[in-house]
Amino acid sequence: MKLKPLGDKVILRYQETEEKTRSGLILPDSAKEKPQEAVVVAVGDGTGCERKNVQMQVKEGDRIIFPKYAGTEVKAEEKEYTIVSQKDIIAIVQ
Repeated sequence: MKLKPLGDKVILRYQETEEKTRSGLILPDSAKEKPQEAVVVAVGDGTGCERKNVQMQVKEGDRIIFPKYAGTEVKAEEKEYTIVSQKDIIAIVQ
């Protein structure tokens, strides 16, 4: 990947969601809800945040939960990612 997060930023990739309801109806893209679970793709080094270092609590490969509309969406190499601050991450899924 050509994106490198800075400071306390984390790059996320959404988990694939099912495109059918339990009853078998296929959902169009416009009807799908934005998921709140994602996989950590890259983690910043925690430096440069208000002149103090931040201990990064997530690592690449972690599945995390974050607020529905947090972060900035970007597209790189034909894939979509979301960049959030570590403070926006609510939990790590274990």
